[in-house]
Amino acid sequence: MSEKYVYYFGSGETEGNSELKPILGGKGAGLANMADIGLPVPPGFTITTIACKAYYDAGKVYPEGMKDQVFEKLAQLEKNRNMKLGDAENPLLVSVRSGAAISMPGMMETILNLGLTDISVKGLANKTGNPRFAYDSYRRFIQMFGSTAMGLSKDEFEGEFERHKHEKTGPRLGVAEGEEVADTDMNAEELEEVCVILKAKYKELSGSDFPQDPQEQLVLAIDAVFNSWMADKAVTYRKIEKFTDAEAIGTGVNIQAMVFGNTGDNSGSGVAFTRDPSTGENIFYGDYLFNAQGEDVVAGIRTPVKLEDLQAADPAAYGKLVEARELLEKHYTDMQDTEFTIQEGELFMLQTRRGKRTPVATFRIAVEMVNEGLITKEEAISRIVPEDIERLFYPEIDPSIPADERKAAYLTTGINAVPGAAAGQVYFSAAAAEEAKERGERVILVRKETSPEDVAGMAAAKGILTQTGGKTSHAAVVARGWAKCCIVGCDTLSLDYDAKEMRIKGLDTVIKEGDFITLDGSTGDVLAGDLSLIDPTMPEEFEVLMSWADEVREINVRTNADTPADAQKAIEMGAEGIGLCRTEHMFFESQERIDAIQEMILAEEEDVRIEALGKLLPFQRGDFEGLFKVMDGRPVTIRLIDPPLHEFVPHGEEAQRKLAETLSVSYESVKSRVESLFEFNPMLGHRGCRLAITYPEILDMQVRAIVEAACNVKKAGQEVNPEIMIPLVMHAKELQILGDRARKVAEKILSENGLTKEEVPYLIGTMIEIPRAALTADKVAEHAEFFSFGTNDLTQTCMGLSRDDAGRFLPDYVDERKAGVFADDPFQSLDQDGVGQLVEIGIAKGRSTKPNLKIGICGEHGGELESVKFCIRAGMNYVSCSPYRVPIARLAAAQAVIEAK
Repeated sequence: MSEKYVYYFGSGETEGNSELKPILGGKGAGLANMADIGLPVPPGFTITTIACKAYYDAGKVYPEGMKDQVFEKLAQLEKNRNMKLGDAENPLLVSVRSGAAISMPGMMETILNLGLTDISVKGLANKTGNPRFAYDSYRRFIQMFGSTAMGLSKDEFEGEFERHKHEKTGPRLGVAEGEEVADTDMNAEELEEVCVILKAKYKELSGSDFPQDPQEQLVLAIDAVFNSWMADKAVTYRKIEKFTDAEAIGTGVNIQAMVFGNTGDNSGSGVAFTRDPSTGENIFYGDYLFNAQGEDVVAGIRTPVKLEDLQAADPAAYGKLVEARELLEKHYTDMQDTEFTIQEGELFMLQTRRGKRTPVATFRIAVEMVNEGLITKEEAISRIVPEDIERLFYPEIDPSIPADERKAAYLTTGINAVPGAAAGQVYFSAAAAEEAKERGERVILVRKETSPEDVAGMAAAKGILTQTGGKTSHAAVVARGWAKCCIVGCDTLSLDYDAKEMRIKGLDTVIKEGDFITLDGSTGDVLAGDLSLIDPTMPEEFEVLMSWADEVREINVRTNADTPADAQKAIEMGAEGIGLCRTEHMFFESQERIDAIQEMILAEEEDVRIEALGKLLPFQRGDFEGLFKVMDGRPVTIRLIDPPLHEFVPHGEEAQRKLAETLSVSYESVKSRVESLFEFNPMLGHRGCRLAITYPEILDMQVRAIVEAACNVKKAGQEVNPEIMIPLVMHAKELQILGDRARKVAEKILSENGLTKEEVPYLIGTMIEIPRAALTADKVAEHAEFFSFGTNDLTQTCMGLSRDDAGRFLPDYVDERKAGVFADDPFQSLDQDGVGQLVEIGIAKGRSTKPNLKIGICGEHGGELESVKFCIRAGMNYVSCSPYRVPIARLAAAQAVIEAK
């Protein structure tokens, strides 16, 4: 018996449920669930994501038994509806829609009104007594089937349709040339004529007649949906959204009996969110189009009305919709994004899924649902993803800009689909937007409406502006998911793609490609010029939810910070110490510092080097005092100098001559010394602790600066907890030599200041970033009071990858269409199978020597969700990351505890 590939839903015969979401896809599981809880769902059946995977595994061939199961379920659907697909008198029409396990709005294909033929369209017209509706549905099907199933030019079909509207409908209505003619203005005769024209265009483009066998139509439509899974736009979306292997099995295919929103003014289609997806406010929110099918709303072809207008026009249908809203939120305990159709006053639910929302809305909805008793605090914490936090920090227009300046910059206003602000240069195509981003430009993508083909350009853009569409159009949904400022439905725009410019009705202004504009996504205002932006204020719900996370987590979170300003920001983000201060960054903060470090490097004799280092000492001491004061007793891990010396000296002749003049030495001596520092592989060269072995006076100066700073701050009344970290250790004896020397310097400084180690409890430790150090960590730990895993370099040395060069080929390694070796870039998400083993070995061996050895991580992996969870499982005491990633680490730490339960 073949595997089950097709599941039925509706008519009291539903086979699936929400637990089967991975194989039914989000849409299929949602339809099954809605049918189960009693909502009005047109019946149909779902082809599983497993069938899609099998289709690709077999070289785009259906798995055995799938096609037979499809036609068995079709017969079941025909029986339940008492109709037959493509029948001459009582035709059943179906929609064919994609549906992956995780929502991919607009990325894959949909075909509506399948089953219409030259014969069945007449049967539909006769049965409904509405030939206009029948031929409107047929022309939609021809256009959609041609462009989607057969890959023919959508613009060619659209051009024929628009031409016929203006040549026939416009003159009949007396519409002036150049004025807009609405689709709904066309009568039955004109629509019947356009069907003939569109079929002729189909034959011209494809070389064959439009298929008149409805079963053939169905098979071709299923092919189209399956094939759309690997379309560029879909693959790009999955990459941007970081789908896991489990989430990227394939797409389901949902075949569902059609209901019609285009039968007249008492019908329509809409999209509704159970809460406001922009603010999170507990209000019913959505768009509705009278006398329209669902794709009209999503595609943004016409600008919709608000749900309040539906309430006024059809209070009974609106009341049923409100009941569905309440039932769905109670059932799913989350904000839902729904699609619905009203056919002659009767409501039908076509889809429900977890609604995409802005970061501000994410936190408000989570906290308010806890307060409403719908979910627990742990569930609220688990629903937040790192991107929700990162995207809270997007800018807004500087409120200090004078009102008259802002007024002078005003161009027009559209619909404020996604809040925030963006300023950049205008580009009118996705390709141009991508190219501009590659050049380092800030991009605003401007389109009449966006389509899934624009997704890469949307990802490249800082903000998106469209002429048509509403708050649930493709542009709005995708931009909201990515927290990109977005304004839609700006119907005063007039775009000329050929001339690469746009105009605003009523103004003489012309905005050309490359010109700057600013978008205010909170008001919908479009402004001329490059206005200044500022970081936003965090919503109060963010602090509430993060406090819940802190109650749950069991690991400390530190930050990587080199300046008091960075340290202060990290504390505001919830950091509990500094896990990495890179001292070499401090050498570049003034010309005096640069001169001193270069003088030290160029010196041939030790006493000259010591003299030059003496010039750096007060600068370093002051830097560390600033950090200790801000951190106010929190631990501060300071890494001694790490990069090779050649990074601190000039390599061009002009700069070398200038340095020679500054130091009163010959150009030749400077040139010779710089050349002597050359290394073929500096990443594995004379750097880190190796510099201190060769030039111990560098270690002496840095340790002196750290301990003197600690003593000064301690004497001023603040607690200090310095941790001195020796980098790039590969052998225990390196740490023994340098650790002993550092302790000797530290004890001397403490004695000179009349303080003890109990009063200034400094620690000496090392950074584990060489595989040998991890493998011999038991011996290294004999001389260390803490370990900090430097997973940036550990990844390089373990995997044989250069972080600086791997970008040339690593994208192929994480691209599922190419090699697909890694699920993620190992420099962004820790390679747990390989590098992770070294980390686990290092921890186990280190603690075999010192059971209470303090252990942390200070690579950027310390702020990546899955990497943090690994660190917790591995038994670390803390993670450390950049200031703005501290909340992500706090969240990950809490989620790890919740998952473990």
